[in-house]
Amino acid sequence: MKKRLVTGIRPTGFLHLGHLEGMLKNTVSLQEQYECYPFVADWHAITDRSDTSRIKDFTRGIAVDWLSAGLDPGKSTFFVQSRIPEHGELEVLLSMLTTVARLERCPTYKDHIQQLAEKDNPSMGKLAYPLLQTADIIIYKAVAVPVGEDQVSHLEISREIVRRFNTLYGEVFPEPEAVLAKTAKLPGLDGRKMSKSYDNCIYLSDTAEDIRKKVMTMFTDPARVKRSDPGHPEECPVFAYHEIYNQDETEQIAEDCKKAVIGCVDCKKMMAERLITSMSDFHASRAKWEKEDVDAILSEGSKKARKVAQETMQEVRKAMNLDY
Repeated sequence: MKKRLVTGIRPTGFLHLGHLEGMLKNTVSLQEQYECYPFVADWHAITDRSDTSRIKDFTRGIAVDWLSAGLDPGKSTFFVQSRIPEHGELEVLLSMLTTVARLERCPTYKDHIQQLAEKDNPSMGKLAYPLLQTADIIIYKAVAVPVGEDQVSHLEISREIVRRFNTLYGEVFPEPEAVLAKTAKLPGLDGRKMSKSYDNCIYLSDTAEDIRKKVMTMFTDPARVKRSDPGHPEECPVFAYHEIYNQDETEQIAEDCKKAVIGCVDCKKMMAERLITSMSDFHASRAKWEKEDVDAILSEGSKKARKVAQETMQEVRKAMNLDY
């Protein structure tokens, strides 16, 4: 049997190019190697927000984008987190084995606290985020979790919890291992990390005209003030896109930029067209999937996932002497 892999994404907004080049394509590429359980993490989406008015739309949007990228429901069990209540049950049991101090040391939680500054206090859900995340992974006895290099430490708490559970109640869960995801470094329109919160994204639902307009607003080499100034492509966000979507001409563009043969406006126009061409197959697939009943796919996947989760929880209750 194939080893199991779990990966999820929060429905906090529509997906952008960074999601496609990192998470979506990566999951698709792993379908042959692993028994994949990709899911929409809708409970995780509300740990730091109370507005759930668009969560249904975002969930469907994520489904459309993942399917458009090549996710095959026949090979992967694609589900919605909240439709598997066993995730919540396992989180409660894991909370009995984990100290508050350990949760407070979690890198994600500490980063969140720093960002809050003098704002509202974090929710209990935010503090317990690693517990639910651990439940998401181990309830399917997954051994692989795709993460970026900067997220490897976040998985360590899940491994710690598994070791403690197995020590107390027997070998029920395997320790999940990080699978380093090949993620393209795509900056946002302003040169910072592409993020919905920064409003600097090129969304997967953007039209060709949307893409042209957005690319023309992109930051370029800050040291290149005049058209005649030599450029520094390694410092230019636009060039980072050329390296992904225009690889055949990358060397020539870099040389022309350094010699001021090509200006930033021309470079952006070229990039916009290359990006639109590169995204054409995805957009064609997306137009098809938008008309399909993706809710039925999520429903069927959730039924399959819940059956596995229920079997695991029966084993957990027995191990903990709670099967009465």
